[in-house]
Amino acid sequence: MSHNLKQPVSILKGIGEETASVLLEMGIRTIEDLLEYFPYRYEDYRLRDLAEVQHDERVTVEGKVHSEPSLAYYGKKKSRLTFRLLSGRYLVSVVCFNRPFYKKQLSINQVVTVSGKWDKNRQTITLQDISFSPHVSKQDLEPVYTVKGSVTIKQLRKHVVNALKDFGEEIPENLPAQIRDAYRLMPKHEAIKTIHLPLSHADLKHARRRFVYEEFLMFQLKMQALRKVQRENSKGIEHVFTDAGLSVFTGALPFKLTEAQAKVLDEILGDMKSPYRMNRLLQGDVGSGKTVVAAISMYAAILSGYQSALMVPTEILAEQHANSLAALFEPLNITVALLTSSVKGKKRRELLERLSVGEIQILVGTHALIQDEVNFRNLGLVITDEQHRFGVNQRRVLREKGESPDVLFMTATPIPRTLAITAFGEMDVSVIDQLPAGRKTIETYWVKHNLLDRILGFIDKEVKKGRQAYVICPLIEESETLDVQNAIDVHAMLVHSFSPTWNVGLMHGRLHPNEKEAVMREFSENQTQILVSTTVVEVGVNVPNATIMVIYDAERFGLSQLHQLRGRVGRGSEQSYCILLADPKSETGKERMKIMTETNDGFVLSEKDLELRGPGDFFGKKQSGVPEFRVADMVHDYRALETARGDAAKLINSSAFWHEPEYEWLRKYLESTGVLEGEKLD
Repeated sequence: MSHNLKQPVSILKGIGEETASVLLEMGIRTIEDLLEYFPYRYEDYRLRDLAEVQHDERVTVEGKVHSEPSLAYYGKKKSRLTFRLLSGRYLVSVVCFNRPFYKKQLSINQVVTVSGKWDKNRQTITLQDISFSPHVSKQDLEPVYTVKGSVTIKQLRKHVVNALKDFGEEIPENLPAQIRDAYRLMPKHEAIKTIHLPLSHADLKHARRRFVYEEFLMFQLKMQALRKVQRENSKGIEHVFTDAGLSVFTGALPFKLTEAQAKVLDEILGDMKSPYRMNRLLQGDVGSGKTVVAAISMYAAILSGYQSALMVPTEILAEQHANSLAALFEPLNITVALLTSSVKGKKRRELLERLSVGEIQILVGTHALIQDEVNFRNLGLVITDEQHRFGVNQRRVLREKGESPDVLFMTATPIPRTLAITAFGEMDVSVIDQLPAGRKTIETYWVKHNLLDRILGFIDKEVKKGRQAYVICPLIEESETLDVQNAIDVHAMLVHSFSPTWNVGLMHGRLHPNEKEAVMREFSENQTQILVSTTVVEVGVNVPNATIMVIYDAERFGLSQLHQLRGRVGRGSEQSYCILLADPKSETGKERMKIMTETNDGFVLSEKDLELRGPGDFFGKKQSGVPEFRVADMVHDYRALETARGDAAKLINSSAFWHEPEYEWLRKYLESTGVLEGEKLD
């Protein structure tokens, strides 16, 4: 920005000490801050034909007063004024609250202009603004800003207009001409003026398009620069192995890899062979075969003379992975060991000794892997399953157990492409978007609560065949604020219905970890046939014998969470079922239930979930890693996000970007963010 734009806002006419102090609270200190303080919406004062106006939309119409105004008082000093207005072919009611003095200003056949909220059903406009004359062509779109304290929207508009008048021409351009020309983007000074004072909807759209692209490009430049710096500074292990060596393992597998598995495996093995450290996220829906891809990657590391570590969130999942990997690697004389907090005493000491001398090639475990006493001889590959369950520090400590080992993060939570690009922008992302052949689709039904008896009968029928069932509830105990079924009550009801014929277990987050392990073990071993649980079973439980998933008050869950829960069944050869018990009141709730019954594709669901819930709620506000954009919306503007990402990658990897004068502003911007020193900034 120009030096003049760095001056304090107090140099503008009409901004005294008090106003400057309130503006500072709003984050406005300089002229530049004021010019880049954008409206969050616009009041639309265009004259509209009521035939085109949606219910509850704000509208401005011109018409003739068609009836004497009627005034009624109610409550303490509250009033309602009503009159009929003939606008075009429409005769509508205009209702005005707490402005009794308008009665004297209105007369029959007088032409007035009114603005307000249109109730299509009652053919009524609730008045917000009135002009006692025909419509005068003023600015049709008036900006509305977020304001604080004594500063009003009208005053802020005035300050912005003054700033534009005095400094508008000094706003420098930050996008290279080549990019502006390619996408026909408005110059920055013109776009800033338009966003504050739009002459038409078309102009506003062009200004907004400019800022959407600019915001995405700046963010992606940071991400791509960070990737480049991290890659170039991360001298990794150059693994050496051959396709022939790998085929000893892959050829012995009892199934053929899917095309998607083969594709991501090529990407991972390519990273492992490179001199740079791998930093890759592997996404795959439940049952897509991520574990086999991980196993082949581990075998590649072993052929290269290195050890591998697999960290998972729960002991039961660690055991399941250790057992399945041990079975896969036994014919090849490869040692797989399991380390959890349950491994104690002499057994633990012996395991750690064997690990430190390299006798154990693959170590599977929980966060016990990151204890100080755990030392690898030469760790070359670190895999973290359900990586979002571990903190950044836990993942870092595991990485530091070796000399720059390759790192692979795995997740069964399908992440929409736009979120993967933003939240994991500095990582490479691989996706297994195809399920192995022969897997039976889980049949999903949406059922109202009044059919509960039929569901219980269905559970009984399946359990008689030797199967098992999950019953999921949103809450542990009864809540006064939420009318939803809770796990403790549902457990009591099912015990009453099924005992003593079948055993009903109870699992929730308040249990001690050892108690959780015990409950899950009983279910895994079919000592318990029906498990009532909160969402703690969402990730990392594999009970192939379970074929029924009943979810109480399913409308309270997001689509991605419902899909994760559904993924707990359908893991064996028998047909599985997911039953959504729900009486949704909102359209969004009904839409969710409908989508769940229509598709089993986690990636389709994740995109829909993002549309319905927004990016912050998708990951959870606290650790979303999703940046806040002022103008851009990564759900609706995803094409611009994809374009900006491609452009940023080309720029960062071109020598012109680092040397040509036209990119100087962008280079300075990157230097100011600190990413060129390898810092990750939110």
